Amino acid sequence: MATSRSMGQNGNYSSVTMFILLGLSDDKELQLILFPVFLGIYLVTFTLNLALILLIRMDSHLHTPMYFFLSFLSFIDICSSTIFIPRVLSDFLKKEKMIPFVACASQYFAATWMGLTECCLLAAMAYDRYVAIGHPLQYSTIMAPQLCGKMVAGAYVSGFLSSFSQTVVCFQLSYCGPNIIEHFFCDLPQIIPLSCSNPFICQMILLLVEILVGFGPLFIILSSYGFIAASVLKISSAKASAKAFNTCASHLAAVIILFGTAFAVYLCPKSSQSTKKDKVISVFYAIIIPMLNPLIYSLRNKEIKAALERLRKRTTGFPQVE
Repeated sequence: MATSRSMGQNGNYSSVTMFILLGLSDDKELQLILFPVFLGIYLVTFTLNLALILLIRMDSHLHTPMYFFLSFLSFIDICSSTIFIPRVLSDFLKKEKMIPFVACASQYFAATWMGLTECCLLAAMAYDRYVAIGHPLQYSTIMAPQLCGKMVAGAYVSGFLSSFSQTVVCFQLSYCGPNIIEHFFCDLPQIIPLSCSNPFICQMILLLVEILVGFGPLFIILSSYGFIAASVLKISSAKASAKAFNTCASHLAAVIILFGTAFAVYLCPKSSQSTKKDKVISVFYAIIIPMLNPLIYSLRNKEIKAALERLRKRTTGFPQVE
């Protein structure tokens, strides 16, 4: 049953207890193709991020603020992919993609918590790069382990409180039907229009969170890179300037991909054709980005490659053969 009968002051009304997700596609053949693709993405995402966390923990050369933050970013990527992909995979095998009201709220809460925490972590990483380039002599003093720990804790607490406030306020609205969500996961832009009560307070809370926990970290990131650019321009050596910019390239790529796709979904004007576009972009930021992040930070990273070589030597006992 998708609804239950409850008594209100004005008489009987239907209260939604189940939502129906339309999923990515109604095409059964496409679903059969996407199932192994998404399963492979999940396995790769989990393996790469877990390997990166273990490598950072095991190699003392990587016990620096940048990799400390990166290990928590990888943990978030594991959590994010686990929130979305198993549910999508199970829905590929179902005729009716039903999700209980409480499960829908829980999925939104967990996904938003991880997403907002990632935004805050990226801001912390941008500040770390600014200190490393702008104040190299004071770097160890400024980016002390205590400060790094507080920044990570602050990111998780900020994400938790922001997500919790959104979830509580918006899922306390009255939902009397319809109960069809035109998406493959529970997201408020698709859920709020289904409410039969005034969503004004919920929308104000969403706007406040977007400003404080969305644009706040973005402002810190842009400010940090502004100071980084100013510091690099003062460097007379072209080689040193290129090296300084190279240390920021991976982080900047991750920022552009995450914020670019999120803005495309949540800030662009909606149209009759936007639902399908939103699904495609959502697949990218919810499922693809967690797999890309460890690759972005590792492929051209000499310190990661050196750590892998040290690990290989410890496990095999033989030096690399040229």
